[in-house]
Amino acid sequence: MSAAALPLISVVTPVYCCANCLRELCARLATVLGAVDANYEIILIDDASPDRAWPIMRELCAGDPRIKALGLSRNFGQHYAIAAGLEHAQGEWVVVMDCDLQDRPEEIARLYTKACEGHDVVFAERETRQDSWLKRISSRAFIGLLNYLSGANYDYRTANFGIYRRAVVDAIRSMGDQSRFFPVMVRWTGFRTTSIPVQHDARGEGRSAYTLRKLLRLAFDIILSYSDKPLRLVAALGIIVSLIALGMTVFSLLRYLHGDVNVAGYTSVIASMWLLAGVTLFCMGIIGLYVGRVFESVKFRPTFIVRERLNL
Repeated sequence: MSAAALPLISVVTPVYCCANCLRELCARLATVLGAVDANYEIILIDDASPDRAWPIMRELCAGDPRIKALGLSRNFGQHYAIAAGLEHAQGEWVVVMDCDLQDRPEEIARLYTKACEGHDVVFAERETRQDSWLKRISSRAFIGLLNYLSGANYDYRTANFGIYRRAVVDAIRSMGDQSRFFPVMVRWTGFRTTSIPVQHDARGEGRSAYTLRKLLRLAFDIILSYSDKPLRLVAALGIIVSLIALGMTVFSLLRYLHGDVNVAGYTSVIASMWLLAGVTLFCMGIIGLYVGRVFESVKFRPTFIVRERLNL
């Protein structure tokens, strides 16, 4: 594609269990993007959605060449599907959003206007989230744990929805990380970033695929991939346990020198053994998780596999 024909804006949206939202999503995107510039593209990524998403994508792509689709070989996860979309996006600006209509397409015009003021990244800040109380609490707990252990400064009101300059997208594409979490990767690049408040709508279909278990797993994956703080905490724990042991040794020695010697009790001995064994196993487990992460990284497997492409 020649430089003159490159789209101004590319919209990247992973698709999973939201097949019935796709027609409305593309229609609303076409209206919004057409008002900004007629030269745009919409990239839908089928993350092995169990519903009839791919036939609908095929139909949409046949009706408009600006709508493009990628079908992944299996379910890789939301952030890997985003990575697949970024690899194929050609716009000077790239919008990343969910397909369930909670991210309102009408907000893209405001994001683009704000970006044109001199920002490389503009996040959509959800002031009032249209989610269940359990989802909101679990998300805030997830972000709090992530910020503490990874050293990030991630705002729970923002997610993937935002607009990103081509330089930001190219920087993310150049990263060789096997573990992907799009917002953290964006912030790591260090480009000029801001956010604007947006309206957050209720889901157009289905429910979130992120259960509490998946959120915790995602949190640990991100922490192990982007921070060594757990290792430093393990080292600090080892120092604390060593100081406690030293203090107990000095205390016992002083009692011996003063002639106050008692036979050690069975309970205290067993408790000390279990405590030290538990601390040792915990530390070994943390180190083992990092070793496992290194093992996965040195395989150099692709982070996603494309099964089929439409209009690409």
